[in-house]
Amino acid sequence: MSIQPPEQGLIFWPVGNGDSTTIRVDKKVYLQVDLHHMAKSEDEDDPAWPVIDELIKILPTLDRKPYLSVFALTHPDQDHCQGFKDLNGRVKISELWMSPRIFREFQENNDLCDDAKAFYDEAIRRVKLTIKADGNPGSGDRVRIIGYDDLLNEDPFKNFPKELLTTPGKTITTLDSTDCSHVFKAFVHAPFKDDSFGDRNDCSLAFQISLFNGKASGNALLMGDLSYPIIRRIFNRSKADTLTWNVLLAPHHCSKSVMYWKNEDEEKETLKEDIVGDIGDAALNPGYVVSSSEPVPKSNSSGDNPPHAKAKKRYQSIVPNEFICTHEHPDKENPKPVIFEVKKTGFSYVGSSGKSSKSMQDALKASGGAVAPSTAVGFGHGTH
Repeated sequence: MSIQPPEQGLIFWPVGNGDSTTIRVDKKVYLQVDLHHMAKSEDEDDPAWPVIDELIKILPTLDRKPYLSVFALTHPDQDHCQGFKDLNGRVKISELWMSPRIFREFQENNDLCDDAKAFYDEAIRRVKLTIKADGNPGSGDRVRIIGYDDLLNEDPFKNFPKELLTTPGKTITTLDSTDCSHVFKAFVHAPFKDDSFGDRNDCSLAFQISLFNGKASGNALLMGDLSYPIIRRIFNRSKADTLTWNVLLAPHHCSKSVMYWKNEDEEKETLKEDIVGDIGDAALNPGYVVSSSEPVPKSNSSGDNPPHAKAKKRYQSIVPNEFICTHEHPDKENPKPVIFEVKKTGFSYVGSSGKSSKSMQDALKASGGAVAPSTAVGFGHGTH
């Protein structure tokens, strides 16, 4: 197992029902969003990929050790952080991003999985060092907290540098203490302050990630395990240009909870056509929906966990180009990473090799893809 990473772009790894997204910002800068490394995936008969082993092959090195500029944890569920302890031992992670929820949950419930506890320990260590170093602890000790929580007014957080606290509606362009604004931007959509006390999924970090290559660009929406109520709030509160996407990572592994929901005043779950329309309006051309999940079944029974067939059907109705499931790409027997790249000629899907084949380019050309800059497909809702 090995891949050729794009010079600049995104990699979605086949890791079962879990998230592992690698973003190559430039030659030396990688951002990893979530991790679901499974030891069983090292078995040749298992279709899942051992992400840590693969990262080590493609990451740059510093002092003979693989170097990851940033690791961002959307929320502390096992299918988003499994393998973190191993990764932190084998790779130098310069900077961590996370919401305050992991601190609150550890203090109040202490029911985190082992890798989430390892992340918590590492994050607390970095918070203390960052305060002691007046915000500049150096490579391998950096940390950024994203979101609100009253907990941040208490020890050991109350003297944490404000410039390393990022709230929804703000933009991050600095990675590993380096200004990357000419090639990278992360617009923070969530978590909102009042979501710190709800379901763990509700505290997920949500970003619009933008990569720039000259006049060309590519946008990705990454929303962790968020469901309809919070995604609805994001679309209500955000400006149109912060919601556009060439790639939408289907929240919660293609869960129907994004567009099928039961409000308090409703007797049963119904389709929320408003969010389906808004998500579709925000699509750019080329545009793809990626489900980081096991193969999507043709139908589901009541109570089934994601992925959900009815969610896939809704995404297929709005996606400009293609709905791609990581464990069906290019086929169920031999899934390979889903790779997109941003070149000066535009944003494109390059399959699993990391290099665009002629047939892929022809298909993109026929569908209106590979244009620079990306063009809007719908966007009828304007700015909320």
